Amino acid sequence: MKEPIVKLEHVHFQYENKTILEDINFMIPKGAFMGLIGPNGGGKTTLIKLILGLLKPQQGSIELFQTPIRKFKEKNKIGFVSQKANSFNRGFPATVREVVSMGLTSSIGYFKFLNKTHHKQIEEAIAQVDMSPYLNENIGDLSGGQQQRVFIARALVNNPELLILDEPTVGVDQEHVQQFYHMLHRLNKEHQITLLLVTHDTGTMTDYVTDLVCLNKQLHFHGNASQFANLSNQDLSALYGHSLQIVDHNHS
Repeated sequence: MKEPIVKLEHVHFQYENKTILEDINFMIPKGAFMGLIGPNGGGKTTLIKLILGLLKPQQGSIELFQTPIRKFKEKNKIGFVSQKANSFNRGFPATVREVVSMGLTSSIGYFKFLNKTHHKQIEEAIAQVDMSPYLNENIGDLSGGQQQRVFIARALVNNPELLILDEPTVGVDQEHVQQFYHMLHRLNKEHQITLLLVTHDTGTMTDYVTDLVCLNKQLHFHGNASQFANLSNQDLSALYGHSLQIVDHNHS
């Protein structure tokens, strides 16, 4: 068993008197490509906020890199691409290079000059997401899928060990979704980045992820992609709380 990068034990969370998460137990091992799925309102966003330290559980414990979250200080080990990145203002006057450089703010501070090492980090992050030809292009001139790659590069510029992505294929046309997942697969395998992917795309992503978690207030499934693929539509509907059918996009 590989060492856990994220570990939750008996985590409970509620807003006022409404239970959002109940007795959550799971871990993300180093090197995993984990998919997090579940219905809207099932607690996925809340879980991500707990892992990022933006919320605190009422009960239970969370560890990051085998350190209790309250003592964890190495924030640059975790990169995050939020769902809000998909609604980026296309009129924003910044190049791909400039947008990615914004990811260094937490480590070098505001209004600081970039040195050669910083520029190398920026160019390497952009290369990791196959956007080097667009280095000096305006972010507003790119497609939705290209913009999302740039936001991932911004999260990668600090060389995180864990990358969390919230619905990254929203705004990416179906023709390019498989290419997008292939890029994430490469980041996971070639660059040894552990990935946590929040998604509703239960069809395409099962070809790429190593592990799957299905969340609907409680943890209803935690296993590998093969085990998930063998679930019947009836099982999946029970997990989601409503009728559900997996669509096989048959990308081959």
